[in-house]
Amino acid sequence: MKLTVENGCFGYKKGEELLKNVSLEAESGELVAILGPNGAGKTTMLRCMMGFLKWRSGRSAIDGTDIRQIPARKLWKTVAYVPQAKNASSAFTAGEMVLLGRSGRLNAFAQPKQEDVEKADEVMERLGILKLKEKKCSEISGGELQMVLIARALASQPQIMILDEPESNLDFKNQLIVLETLSGLAAEGMICLFNTHYPAHALQRAGKSFLLCKDGTSFFGPTREIVTEETIRMAFGVNAVIGDVETPGNILRSVLPVSLIGESDASPVSRNGEVSRIAAMTVLVRDYRMAEKVNGLLHEHAGLVIGRMGMPYRRGEETVHIINLALDGSEREIYALSDAVGLLPGVSVKTTF
Repeated sequence: MKLTVENGCFGYKKGEELLKNVSLEAESGELVAILGPNGAGKTTMLRCMMGFLKWRSGRSAIDGTDIRQIPARKLWKTVAYVPQAKNASSAFTAGEMVLLGRSGRLNAFAQPKQEDVEKADEVMERLGILKLKEKKCSEISGGELQMVLIARALASQPQIMILDEPESNLDFKNQLIVLETLSGLAAEGMICLFNTHYPAHALQRAGKSFLLCKDGTSFFGPTREIVTEETIRMAFGVNAVIGDVETPGNILRSVLPVSLIGESDASPVSRNGEVSRIAAMTVLVRDYRMAEKVNGLLHEHAGLVIGRMGMPYRRGEETVHIINLALDGSEREIYALSDAVGLLPGVSVKTTF
């Protein structure tokens, strides 16, 4: 099965284009993240994608068929939508809300069967919320309600699930439950798309990502190619660092926002066609012979050095040579120097831009 959006354009007002030529595709077994700043139109895009709003031009399709040509009952047997949890009717318990997800599989006026109740209980158990079954939706927290809405969608046994910021109101544990559930569903062959405010969640979970900017431009492709420091800067207006975090079981990509983009960022200095950066480098050397090699490397890269201070420090029987440097050059040049120094035996180096 394949879900596609082809050159979708939309605006609420005449002459306005909130979304411009939006295109993406997701196939069975794929988890796709949709990212962008507040106000960029992520929720609007989901509503257009499912036909709640009409594309001004372009279309959404399932296996090549425009969704507007698919009968509603057939469409909603295939697709499940999980909105943001904002409020809920006090008339329903959490268990009844989840059981509503089975309604698309029942004939008109038919009562739920035992197998429907069992399926609702099964998905609540999977999400760890079976204990909420008898509580009214008006009496549970926003995070708990979000989990109930996800369970309702799962109870319908869809082939495509679309979620609007499913982890935004959740604590760490429930965020992990949701992300693990989405990864599991994709591994079982479902198409899952989710809006998120967390680029790290996209990097850690999604094979593909769609990034939407406030000016309507967008990017789609493999997550590692789409979620980069450059595109985060462009879309969110912040400087961020993307790096690897090693855990006992895996190495995960993470994103750390470090600063707002200031006026000084607007016109970067160019050095040999590359952006010039200022950096501080600290070098610790325990072997005098290696200190001489460090000095040789610094001499080779003298054009980068704008300040330098060095001193030996006697620590018991050991002497540590400490070198502090101020550098001005392209990231490529500075990292090349940092890597060359760091490869020397017994030398520690840290560079901060």
